[in-house]
Amino acid sequence: MPQDIDHILREWEYDPQANVRRIWGEDGAQKLQVRVDQGAFQGIMQMNLDGRPDGKRPYGSEFALDYYREALEKHRQRHGGQSGGFKLDRTACKELFDEGSRVYGRYVFLLQLKDYNRVVRDTERNMGLFRFVNAHAETEEDQTNLEKWWPYILRINATARALKVFQDKEYAAALEIAAAARVQIEALPEVQAEEFFTERERSLQALDELAEDLKRNRPLSQEELLQQELQEAVAREEFERAATLRDQLRQLHGPQE
Repeated sequence: MPQDIDHILREWEYDPQANVRRIWGEDGAQKLQVRVDQGAFQGIMQMNLDGRPDGKRPYGSEFALDYYREALEKHRQRHGGQSGGFKLDRTACKELFDEGSRVYGRYVFLLQLKDYNRVVRDTERNMGLFRFVNAHAETEEDQTNLEKWWPYILRINATARALKVFQDKEYAAALEIAAAARVQIEALPEVQAEEFFTERERSLQALDELAEDLKRNRPLSQEELLQQELQEAVAREEFERAATLRDQLRQLHGPQE
């Protein structure tokens, strides 16, 4: 098997605007590849599109999180449905932190590919991981370790959901998703970590920008088109045309009491 990847690098020249792509792997699974250019270092990063990004199956499960969730369920079955006494030690938490980081590394690139369904899937999986660790970690340090990233993950999840429904021409729903995520982030309990405050501010700003982009790129409603034409007619002093447009706007709202 050839080990030199020069032929791949020549075929796929580095372009910062198009440095992510999908391929089919020799194992029949879809992969995500990222073209890397770091000066002297030229390379390609590769990860699976589905399952764990690194293709591993810890403990025979698709994800380590699945394994520990199954362990919790077995614990509950042995203890009358109670989860008390089930704890994630430092080793387990480190393993879950690493897995969450790998999943994060994938959905960042999936967003570039506009693969919104997979971004939603991966962000929801990591949100589940956040909650699981917070509920069951043995030490307070591990319980709170991921809490500072809630603003960021909520923002990415909402961005993917909003852009997905926008693609489906559900323009009002897209704006509602962005607005709801903003409210959710503002209501988060504060975490005394610099990352939390930085990501909260950044995420609120990003959601505002997303809402503006959605408004700018959606088709105008009939009322908005009439309003636009009315403003133009008034500016051109076409007062008869303006009066007709006002009448049409009134008709849209029905009879006035």
